[in-house]
Amino acid sequence: MEGTVFTPSLEGMQHIRSPQGEMLTKPFLDVCKLILPVIDKFGTAMALVKRDIGRNTSRLEKKYQSDPFRYNYLYNMVKEEYECKSAKGSTSCTNGILWLTRAMDFIVELFCNLLAHPDWSVTDACTDAYGKTLKKFHGWIASSSFT
Repeated sequence: MEGTVFTPSLEGMQHIRSPQGEMLTKPFLDVCKLILPVIDKFGTAMALVKRDIGRNTSRLEKKYQSDPFRYNYLYNMVKEEYECKSAKGSTSCTNGILWLTRAMDFIVELFCNLLAHPDWSVTDACTDAYGKTLKKFHGWIASSSFT
């Protein structure tokens, strides 16, 4: 996929892990932000996904910027919140990481569908991707909003 809208993200993925395999915060967030202009091309139908990715990325970036050395690894944010018993809060970085990775799973599945099924409509590709990734985490209200 060299020379496509995916090239920067694919190249960025190579730098997300440390040599020891730990997830690096800044490179991970940089790749997440690279996908936002691509999602924009889908129009208002993907506005909720874009908003969630942007909001969670901003939350994590703010925490990272408060102490880049301390939060160099995503794990450090989770560990700190777990120790403070704040990891399960709706505005926690741990929750942000969880929903950000879920959103990325959805985006990857969507793009795989579009590539594997050129005869599908974007709606079909989105519905299938949603069913495989996010639907199990949403209640009926969120699921009906997606539809």
